[in-house]
Amino acid sequence: MKIRQNSSIKILIGITFSALMLHFLILLKIIPYDIAWGGRLTTDQEMYTFETISIVISLFFIYVLAQKGNFVRAVFSDKTLSAILWIFFGLFVLNTIGNILAQTTFEKWFALVTLINAFLLWRINRPAIR
Repeated sequence: MKIRQNSSIKILIGITFSALMLHFLILLKIIPYDIAWGGRLTTDQEMYTFETISIVISLFFIYVLAQKGNFVRAVFSDKTLSAILWIFFGLFVLNTIGNILAQTTFEKWFALVTLINAFLLWRINRPAIR
């Protein structure tokens, strides 16, 4: 079970790292920000705020996953890590719905990515249900 869990964690870290790169490209204005956040951002200030928050949350998510996979020394207890990952599961489920309702086709495709993330988190945390 641990091997399957670590594979799911590695996949999630890879997906999140890729999303981080997208957020950095938007932050640097290499990619236009009107394709992100459901097409609802209207100013550079909104973009800088939302992208910065997204980057910080993504980095925290990677750090939590790295702890869960024993790739770094755990700061949080296993119970706390599981609780944090269940919260992220809920956020990814909600984000999947939000992406389906997004104004841009580009972001609608991200519904598939967030659904995969939710599934992988469920797979990682399922053994924690007791």
